[in-house]
Amino acid sequence: MSALSDLGEQAGLGDRSKTPTPKRSSDFNRAADGSRQPWWSSIIARVVMIAACCLLLLPLYWMVNTSLKSSPELATYPPTWWPHAPQFGNYVDALNTMPFVRLFINTAIITILSVLFSVVSSFLVAYGFSCIEWPGRDKLFYVVLATLFLPFPVTLIPMFDLYARLGWVNTWLPLIVPHLFGSAFYIFLLRQFLLQIPKDMLDAARIDGAGDWRIAWQLVFPSSLSAITAVAIFTAVGAWNDFLGPLIYLQDAKLQTLSIGLQTFRQVETQDIQTNQLMAASFLVVLPLIILFIVFQRFFLKGITIGGFK
Repeated sequence: MSALSDLGEQAGLGDRSKTPTPKRSSDFNRAADGSRQPWWSSIIARVVMIAACCLLLLPLYWMVNTSLKSSPELATYPPTWWPHAPQFGNYVDALNTMPFVRLFINTAIITILSVLFSVVSSFLVAYGFSCIEWPGRDKLFYVVLATLFLPFPVTLIPMFDLYARLGWVNTWLPLIVPHLFGSAFYIFLLRQFLLQIPKDMLDAARIDGAGDWRIAWQLVFPSSLSAITAVAIFTAVGAWNDFLGPLIYLQDAKLQTLSIGLQTFRQVETQDIQTNQLMAASFLVVLPLIILFIVFQRFFLKGITIGGFK
């Protein structure tokens, strides 16, 4: 029997208690690269992301919280984390204090035209740098990227002098026309995305007799909606929040935008403007951008993540 047991141990059939028990598959999670990680690693990652989101949303929450407080509650110390008696009338007072509707319409017109012109011009330039082969294409693209390093104050005075000579000061043209020439960052973002389109598909369309104009708008444009949405959101946020441009070029109060209206909101002399009303007006200005991002966040994130890799 001892001889048989010795043979069994040599064959691996002996004492099974000494063999280590493999861990269950439920104790591991699959990472993006296919490797196995402990189950608690995903929980820690989610906790960290939730904490970071709460930290980033804290200013927005404090804005809404302050806008709903009464004037006596604003003076309490320590400050309260939620209003005891929400004062929704602060939003009505804010709308009555400043010409919100007129300022909103002016800002919306400038933003919509800026988005339209920026998307069309940046897409056409990016198409030429990615889907058409021509001598010196990459070298010229590097020149376009070099304009990103040009500081804005350097061009401020020459551009103002140019617009003044054209008679565009105190009009919306200086805020809209520059978008007709595209942006280096938007061109780069769209080019990186368009480079991922198979060249065989473009060559097949050319063999079928389609020109570049038809290929650009009927084939390439629908395939790059996620990157175009990202460019549109970037442009909309920039045009909506622009303060320096309207401050320099718009002198007529009827042409001003919401960013200038918030500044003049603090300088009204007819009544004492409270912080809660100012926060209410600020939240009304930010609200359209929040809705815009929530509606198009899926396309925005896809355009950023995919457009940055080749």
